[in-house]
Amino acid sequence: MCVEGCMALVRSRLQSESTLENENTAGNEPASPTSGDKSSTRRNFLQGLAGGGLSAAMLMGAFSSRPALAMDHESVEHPHPDDRRNRKRLLRRGIKRIVDLTHSFDGNFPTFGGKSGISSKKLASFSKDGYNVYEHKIFEHAGTHIDAPLHFSQDGASVDEIEVEQLVAPLVRLDIRSRAADDSDTQVTVDDLRKWEKKHGRIPYGACVAMYSGWDSFVGSRKFRNADKKGVMHFPGFHVDAVNFLLKSRKVSGIAVDTLSLDYGRSQDFAVHYAWLPKGKWGLECVANLSSLPAKGAVLVVGAPKWRGGTGGLTRVIALV
Repeated sequence: MCVEGCMALVRSRLQSESTLENENTAGNEPASPTSGDKSSTRRNFLQGLAGGGLSAAMLMGAFSSRPALAMDHESVEHPHPDDRRNRKRLLRRGIKRIVDLTHSFDGNFPTFGGKSGISSKKLASFSKDGYNVYEHKIFEHAGTHIDAPLHFSQDGASVDEIEVEQLVAPLVRLDIRSRAADDSDTQVTVDDLRKWEKKHGRIPYGACVAMYSGWDSFVGSRKFRNADKKGVMHFPGFHVDAVNFLLKSRKVSGIAVDTLSLDYGRSQDFAVHYAWLPKGKWGLECVANLSSLPAKGAVLVVGAPKWRGGTGGLTRVIALV
């Protein structure tokens, strides 16, 4: 099946279903993204992705004999012919890079509670059985992972119930590195959001707003948890006023941090988690490589797990730039 044919089908399908008027006009903002949301704004966003090549990128990654991520490696001395062809196709559709925002995960990866987030047992080896198989016991909220609404609510959506449309989002990157370097307890504020909008325009509908503190560079050291002698951790996060602003005044799907928690490390009440997740929103923690992305223009694709009733879990996060 050719990519061009698939793209035509996607555009045709979306256009045929687009029966609502565009609600994203001045003084008439669309409703917050929820399960079953059929607003024309969301549909327009998906149409833009179809025209811009998201479906093409996914199809090429699926049908290529080479990993799609290889297209992001400019230093390869002898690119595979498939890589060169796929890169040209992506460029024609406006996608220049595919960036992995996921940390590799093992038993040494830092966790919020300080204990290992995974234990493994090898059940079969290639030398003995002709194949390799491991059995893993994994803590839901370790490594690069998603927090589902159920994580901090009585009856919110579990991770398998998050609508897939909400897991593809324009990415807003808030750069607070300079403050984080001087103050480990700094937080994303409403002022940070307003400054971003003053420079880049209004936060897009359905976006993921990501805190870029540079903390991912500390994953291999104690600095990532940054616990003091009393065991209190010190790392950046969102301020509850900032997420309340997003909830009341902007229509976004998720927030993301490159630290261990949506709340800053010193938090004792998880105010951000309690304000954000019960409203049907999701959060990403321990995101990597935000340094590779622009402040605006990237599209986030969240590969959330789909285990029934889960409160979150290990997640492969990528960005299309």
